[in-house]
Amino acid sequence: MGQILRRIERLGFRIEQMQMIRPSRELLDSHYQHLRGKAFYPSLLDYMMSGPLLIGILSGSDVIASWLTMMGETNPKDALPGTIRGDFAQAPEANAPMMNCVHGSDSPDSAQLEIALWFGGSTEDSN
Repeated sequence: MGQILRRIERLGFRIEQMQMIRPSRELLDSHYQHLRGKAFYPSLLDYMMSGPLLIGILSGSDVIASWLTMMGETNPKDALPGTIRGDFAQAPEANAPMMNCVHGSDSPDSAQLEIALWFGGSTEDSN
């Protein structure tokens, strides 16, 4: 966790909010509703509920595009060394969830929806 936070600092991002939570199945089901019906879906929810999550809201210049680049490809097998997923995530086995250690919104609109879902509000400077 500390190495990821150091990378956030090096990118010059500001952490607007951060908290450690244990998400409910309902919260995760809302976040991952687009994946319902996939073979790995039940194990994804189990993985995400297996321990606490550190969630945060980042802000800064071009934060969404820069963070997506720093995270690397979703599948750790495709993520380049030097990206967070390339360095820390575990590649999935058949029908298993990807054991990614980070998430990032892919647009300002999805950021606002995810902030509302996870934090119950919004921040104006999240994109």
